[in-house]
Amino acid sequence: MSNQENPQENGEIMNRETEIEGPGNINGPVHEAAKLQHSNNDNHEGERRTKRIILRHVWNYLFLFSCVIAAIVDPLFFYIPVINDSERCLLLEKKLWIAVFVFRIVTDVIYLVHIALRSWMVFKICVKTRSNICCSNTNACASVRRCFSFLIDIFVVLPIPQVVFPFIFKEMRSTRPSEIIKSLNTLVLFQYVPRIRQIYLSWKNLPRNAGKLDGWIKALFNFFLFILASHVIGAFWYFFSIEREIACWHLVCGNQNGCGRNSFSCANSSGNYTSLDASCPINAPNTTLFDFGIFLGALQSGIVQSSNLPQKFFFCFWWGLRNLSSFGQGLQTSNYLWESCFAIFISIFGLLLFLYFLENLKTYMRLATKSSEEDRKKAEKERRKEKQEEEKKKLADQRQNKQKKAKDDIQVWIQKNEFCDDIKNRINEIVDEVLEEDINVNAENLFVVLPAKLKNDIKSHLCLDILRNVPALRERMNEPELKMICDCLKPVSYEECIYIVREGEPLDRAYFITRGTAWTYNTTRTNGEATTSSSQSKWLEKGGFFGEELIEWGLDLGQQASSDIFNLPLSSKIFKSHTKVEAYALMANDLKNIVSQINDAASKLHAALGHNKEN
Repeated sequence: MSNQENPQENGEIMNRETEIEGPGNINGPVHEAAKLQHSNNDNHEGERRTKRIILRHVWNYLFLFSCVIAAIVDPLFFYIPVINDSERCLLLEKKLWIAVFVFRIVTDVIYLVHIALRSWMVFKICVKTRSNICCSNTNACASVRRCFSFLIDIFVVLPIPQVVFPFIFKEMRSTRPSEIIKSLNTLVLFQYVPRIRQIYLSWKNLPRNAGKLDGWIKALFNFFLFILASHVIGAFWYFFSIEREIACWHLVCGNQNGCGRNSFSCANSSGNYTSLDASCPINAPNTTLFDFGIFLGALQSGIVQSSNLPQKFFFCFWWGLRNLSSFGQGLQTSNYLWESCFAIFISIFGLLLFLYFLENLKTYMRLATKSSEEDRKKAEKERRKEKQEEEKKKLADQRQNKQKKAKDDIQVWIQKNEFCDDIKNRINEIVDEVLEEDINVNAENLFVVLPAKLKNDIKSHLCLDILRNVPALRERMNEPELKMICDCLKPVSYEECIYIVREGEPLDRAYFITRGTAWTYNTTRTNGEATTSSSQSKWLEKGGFFGEELIEWGLDLGQQASSDIFNLPLSSKIFKSHTKVEAYALMANDLKNIVSQINDAASKLHAALGHNKEN
């Protein structure tokens, strides 16, 4: 509002006042008692500041209410004059005059108190901050704006209606036409415009919630402006109707010699009324004599002759509301200049209010769209979150089921292989740790995650007895050497009905079966066709082995050149899985290295013994 410049500046002043009234900073060491006292002072100061803020808000609401009352009461000044149709004179409603006069004085007093409080607040800030925020050289524009707002405040609070209307009524009761009335009417209207601005700024500065509630408040304010404008236009229409009838009387008295009366005041109403009735016809209007234009309806309705305030108020209010909402399209004006200006004002002001309504509607729709978009995004985010939670839960369930299945398979594998309790416990501990880390493990790739010592213990448990059953190894290697071979074994697995080794292929590894069944057989050719000899087929199961030729070749390799590793023996049989086969393979290169290590150790031992004999 005008006395608050704008909400932002008013907020800055309030913030500065709060900073000044707040507790100061204490530097350096402070005694505990002083700290406690300072804390109590802060609490009391905070309570006082809270009370001041509450009182300030209450006063702002009271001031806004007084501004609204003033805006509603001021147009009632125009309903004070009444036409006495029987005596063709102008009288004043004294009771209405007194009531409106008192209401106006009360609102002016509230306005003056508000100006004083605000001026005191600004002065207090200037003194405490030792800065002149009103006339600061660094903020000249703000200083000019404050000074201009202060002048508007003074203009608004001036008792213009109380002073001007007696002169207007005096000029209207005179028998001489006067142009001063139009100027005084314009002055009253000019004072009324800042009051509307004052209501808008006061409303804008009140604390309120943003969003849809703010949109409803704006819509309510737009509706209030529309109703208030209808009220003001209806009051002016009533007053201008009386002015036009009196203007006709002035015209008649100006054309005739005296028209038989000295004043249109009802206190001195003697005179000749015949000429006024003939020259200013109302019930049977004659536009050639005098055209009342848009004011003829008020004169014919008898509203200007009525002393019933509610009757003429609602009639004039309806006229203003109807023409404002239709932008004055139904108004039939005369050629009178000020009447045309009044009709133009109604049309333009109705259009401005409509545009203001559209802007508020656009703002509300934008806020509603933004709110709905935010709600949609929020709902979509929640749905996405729920979907992610479901996916996480699903993945967790899948992971749990997969881990359970893997653990069950490993337990079945452990039971089938009949491990001792120590190996079982060690395997279970490793499996639990691996599954906890979400590493993919099962019975087939278990060896990948096991430590080397545990691998060797498992291979010893599964394959050492099989190695002892191989004739070539049993005859030529002792237990530690068999353990060396066992540590070099690698786990392999084959699905059912898979050709593992074909007849005539290089035999690069030997197989020791720990699970499943397989066939070994060779073929004989009859007339160029290969047939299977059933007498030469062999059934292999757990504990069986294939590739004895490679083992014999590797054991004999110690007496040959190392390059013979590339001269692998050829398989004389076909090795084919019947069911799924799990086995451990001894690679030719690993066998060669083991034999080499054994031979080197034997050579060193033989050399050491020979050296001892010589000594």
